[in-house]
Amino acid sequence: MDSVLADSTTRVRPFIKWAGGKTRLLPLLLPHVPEAFRRYHEPFVGGGALFFAVHERGELPARASDLNGELVNAWQVVRDQPHELHGALSDYARKDSKEFFYEIRAKSYETPLERAAHFLYLNKTAWNGLYRVNRFGEFNVPWGAREFAHPRLAALEAVAGAIADVTIEEADFRAALAEAEEGDFVYLDPPYLKVSDTSKFNGYTQQRFRDSDLAELAELMDDLTDRGVRWLLSNRDSKEMRELFPECEIVRLTVRRSVAAQNRRDVEPARSPEAIISNRLALA
Repeated sequence: MDSVLADSTTRVRPFIKWAGGKTRLLPLLLPHVPEAFRRYHEPFVGGGALFFAVHERGELPARASDLNGELVNAWQVVRDQPHELHGALSDYARKDSKEFFYEIRAKSYETPLERAAHFLYLNKTAWNGLYRVNRFGEFNVPWGAREFAHPRLAALEAVAGAIADVTIEEADFRAALAEAEEGDFVYLDPPYLKVSDTSKFNGYTQQRFRDSDLAELAELMDDLTDRGVRWLLSNRDSKEMRELFPECEIVRLTVRRSVAAQNRRDVEPARSPEAIISNRLALA
């Protein structure tokens, strides 16, 4: 999971908690990122752990996107209205309680600022920070039995400054990858495919990420390589995953996961196999 943080040296880190966040994996991901590139792209941006660590290496402003419209809206509001967002979240902090959580969870809002405050409050108070919707697009994660961790204004300002020139948009990965050009670098952290019929970890939008999407993504990765784009992908390690990228450099490892939905059958394994896949060898 990732969370709001700007430390004493103003190093900017993810401002939300997000299932599958890569903060813990950064030391293993960073050696696979070029020291310099033309433009950075991240089509499944989520909390943006690697994004904040490396996007400023690019010669041109980065592009970040996701298919989760509420997530994208939150990024945009943090970038454009950090002071107003802090004020709205302060109001949530004053009213925070279990009853207030369920009252707010049942509501919907229209303006970008209201939507962002609503989204971030739920993100900070729902069970394990999990974002999950049902087939009607309704957020259905229960209360997490914890106090609202109200983000500091300084942290929001630090994030806003770091992404001031970044293009942030709601987009399918197919459209996002079409923007990458020779000399660019792309990082991909697509939703993990279900480990069982009861698993819900790919349910962060109404449109689920499926095996066929991953297969199409692999084909697009081949196309990026042909276009001279360097890329890095991380996902759950599996035989099927390795077969999709036979010509690529694959590093296999095990990481600790702590994300769980409210049903014990949906608990992610404490130790999870992970794969870091790169086309560095193909472009060498």
